[in-house]
Parts: sequence; C-alpha cells; structure tokens
Amino acid sequence: MKSDKIQFRVRYGETDQMGFVYYGNYAQYFEIGRTEWLRKLGVTYKKMEENGVMLPVMNLNINYLKPAKYDDLLTLKTTLIKIPSAKIEFSYEIFNEENELLTTGKTTLVFVNMKTSKPTRAPKYIIEKLQNITA
Repeated sequence: MKSDKIQFRVRYGETDQMGFVYYGNYAQYFEIGRTEWLRKLGVTYKKMEENGVMLPVMNLNINYLKPAKYDDLLTLKTTLIKIPSAKIEFSYEIFNEENELLTTGKTTLVFVNMKTSKPTRAPKYIIEKLQNITA
C-alpha cells in the first residue's frame, strides 16, 4: 500500500530526564505522520469534519526498540495497511539518522458520523483517491 516519509528533529521538551523521547510523544509523532499522509492524498481532518465525519483513534500499538534522543533527526514512515471500510489502519516505522529502526507502531481509526456519533463507511472521495493511487 501507499507509504509516505517525513523527517523531524526531536525537541528538548519532548525528552524525559534521561534525554530520551518521552514514550507518550510517539502517539503525537504517529498523528503527524498520518495527517501528512492524508494531506498528500488531498484529504484533511478539517475537510472531513466540515463534511460531517470525524476520525478518532480506536487502537494504538507501539513497540519501542531503541530510544530516540534530543536533537536526533528522525524519519517516520507511515503506511496505509489496506483500503479502508469503516476503519482505516496505518503502520509506522521511526528511524534515526543511521537508519536504525527505533520504533514501530500501528493505529486503527474509525470513521464516525458527527451527527449520530456512530461508525460510518469511509467517505467516497477518500476511497476514490486511494483507488487512483493503488491502481
């Protein structure tokens, strides 16, 4: 499936007393990865919400292999696992400048109708965009 890579540098405020990235920040890194992945597809959370659909996380899994440290330049690879239905799933890999794999993860998000607060199918315009890039 389609993957995207972004790079970012670890900021001082993202680290703990040991100088390692605080474990809770990885969820935010993954969020940046998937929102940029969607943006490059031509979709934004803002547009989805304007169209009455929200996309909350229903599952998050993180595997910490090696620590990231202050001022490290990290590469985050975000990959769509499969064409979405009512759920969309992404996998993540974070590498340091030496291309060492530091962290892996997965998220599952569910498309929710904002009026009913119930799950709904992925918007047609998202499916069409994905079919164009995977064809």
